[in-house]
Amino acid sequence: MRRRMIVAFLAPAVGLYTVFLVAPAIQAFYLSLFQTSGFGDQTVWLGLGNYVKLWSDTVFWRSLYNMAIIMFVGGVFIFGLAFVFTMLLNSGMWGKKLFRALIFMPNIIAVVAITTFWSFVFMPRYGLLTSFLKELGLASLATTAWTAPQNVFFSMLVGLVWISTGFFTILILAGADKIPTDMFEAARLEGASNLQIFTQITIPMMWDVIIITLVLWATQAIKMVEFPYAFGGPNIDQNLYTPGIYLYIMGFGQREPVYALGYATAIGVVLFVLTVLAIVAIRILLRRDRVEF
Repeated sequence: MRRRMIVAFLAPAVGLYTVFLVAPAIQAFYLSLFQTSGFGDQTVWLGLGNYVKLWSDTVFWRSLYNMAIIMFVGGVFIFGLAFVFTMLLNSGMWGKKLFRALIFMPNIIAVVAITTFWSFVFMPRYGLLTSFLKELGLASLATTAWTAPQNVFFSMLVGLVWISTGFFTILILAGADKIPTDMFEAARLEGASNLQIFTQITIPMMWDVIIITLVLWATQAIKMVEFPYAFGGPNIDQNLYTPGIYLYIMGFGQREPVYALGYATAIGVVLFVLTVLAIVAIRILLRRDRVEF
């Protein structure tokens, strides 16, 4: 009886998951084996031809390189700042709720508005960054073309770190808030510093939360589209390409249509495989015994 009840409750969820996720994923892999525009019935069987083409596609490898920089370099700064903010906010500082709201605020603003703001910051002649550097007497840096092709990716990365740090700080803070306060009080009575409390109590006690945030960031970095695309504008430079942006351009084009839907779907399949591998790697490499409290 109990087994039947479990099956009855799980069946709708499993059915929806199969119809809307598993079946489309299988269909996408099948479609990636063809050369097709997605319109009409004309398709050409290529087998693994699209994947062989990807292997020698320099633009695709450039987009993978950008994705890796976003994931690892951007992740180091995002989580570094998130841990610093968590340590400061849990140290008993004044205005904790106010600072939480300010840190999270970029996440409630539309991406287009955020990228417009950062475009103004990096404006070569009258931007906020240029004016600030001039005030500091750093004239050589003030004349740097921050949105030039050789600099635009790292300029975009600065804005991405700024907008993402607040979200992951709030997640880590939520995990830290579940730790009993008497553990922090006992540590302070023993003479522990804020840094020692954070590294010896806070991090071990919320290790599961940290793993979840790392998984969320990895999947977000792999499928990154909106922020680089909005930052680069309609004629986005290839230096800003991510696999998700390249997928969209190959599937639909920009000013001129491309409609290489089979090739674009192959990129999507590669992204799916990368996502699975990233999640499995994080789970295995960061596995440790759970701390109970």
